[in-house]
Amino acid sequence: MEQSVIRVSNRKDIVDFVNSHPVSKSGFKIILLALAGVFVDAYDFTSIGIGTAQLQEQFGLSAVELGSLTAIMAVGSLLGAIFGGYYTDKFGRNKMFLIDLFLMVFAAFGAALSPNFGWLVFFRLLMGIGVGLDIPVALSFIAEFSNLKKKGSNVTLWCPLWFTAASITGLIALPFYLLDQHEYIWRWSVGIGGVFALIVLFLRYFFMNESPLWAAHYLSIEESAKVLRKTYNIEVIVTENAETGKAEKAKQAKPSYKAIFQGKYKLRTILASIITFTQSMEYFAVGFYIPTISSLLFGKGVIYAIVGTIVFNLFGALGGFLGASLNTRWGVRKLSIAGYILAGLGLLLMGGVGNVYAGISAVLLAAFIFGHAFGPGSQGMTMATLSYPTELRGLGTGFGQGVTRAGSILGFFLFPVVLAAAGLYNTLLMLAVVPVLGLIATLWIKWEPVGLDVENGKEISA
Repeated sequence: MEQSVIRVSNRKDIVDFVNSHPVSKSGFKIILLALAGVFVDAYDFTSIGIGTAQLQEQFGLSAVELGSLTAIMAVGSLLGAIFGGYYTDKFGRNKMFLIDLFLMVFAAFGAALSPNFGWLVFFRLLMGIGVGLDIPVALSFIAEFSNLKKKGSNVTLWCPLWFTAASITGLIALPFYLLDQHEYIWRWSVGIGGVFALIVLFLRYFFMNESPLWAAHYLSIEESAKVLRKTYNIEVIVTENAETGKAEKAKQAKPSYKAIFQGKYKLRTILASIITFTQSMEYFAVGFYIPTISSLLFGKGVIYAIVGTIVFNLFGALGGFLGASLNTRWGVRKLSIAGYILAGLGLLLMGGVGNVYAGISAVLLAAFIFGHAFGPGSQGMTMATLSYPTELRGLGTGFGQGVTRAGSILGFFLFPVVLAAAGLYNTLLMLAVVPVLGLIATLWIKWEPVGLDVENGKEISA
């Protein structure tokens, strides 16, 4: 970097430095490790989807029991997100990053070896808690190691990585299908998620640093300077007249969820909550069950579930990458509006005319997945992450993840139940109301975090 020595006298100097400078090599590695955690989160959520038919047959599950099994992980994630957001702000990003990965390793191996339905439910609950703890921390890390102009696009990268992980679940399942391990595919898929989590855990342990923005708010000025020095590999000099006592006050402060529902944050929280809830419900009612839908469209058999998982999720990865690349220019709100329109049309048309020909349904399903990932799927958590300053970001992302999991619980549970009662096309037609509601809310509340320095409440200069 051109600037090899900086002087700091207060926390604002550290915040301004991070927000105005390109990501350092160390910071870029940390962003990659945070995204690697998101990859594991996505893999754990979707890995069981391919083998749901075999799982249902092995344990003799009803549609309600299957919905409960898939929803229980979202329940755990809801708990992890709400409490994790609080403790992420209180104790720091790095400690939570290690705790949640350890939990996910243990839960993945336990779920893969579960002898019955009860044990599987228990380990999926633990896995959900781990995921719920991880995502708010990961997104906070990404935001706090990025400068202002790159925060939105960097945070939004979580979405294409999610769909990439979902596609990889199909690629991992394929060899086991070819080896005639049909009834155990779900066990292998879930267990390999534990291997991924273990690898990321070791990498985080050796290479992660604390967030410099969190340090600036909750540690002393000297400790914050050390974090900044390590992150950017520069010399940081604390001036003689540096502020004292403020860090202690911040350290003792107890963040409260009331803060994100007061004053200027109220409408931000409402909009972020509506986007995260609706995008989650539409995805987990449709996207998670892509293997099931593929089998219904093209023929019963594990191979159709595997191929559908690989192909359709690639459209999600493509939409997510496009949304991330346009985030800085379009902003979260415009991308969400465009995505809701495409996703809503995909569900409406698939529910109305998709039964004419399987190929039409396939195109419309791909359009839905693309629109979802391009818009609200990628932008919901970006909205929740960028709408708050550092001292509230853990709470904001944690609450956003909690609302996301409330939507996923409904999506997980309702799809198999409604599908059994109403059939595929009627189910999709009913679900079309979800993106429509999200669209109305996003048109109504005109809040845009991209282009704003939420730490200081200022527009970002061009």
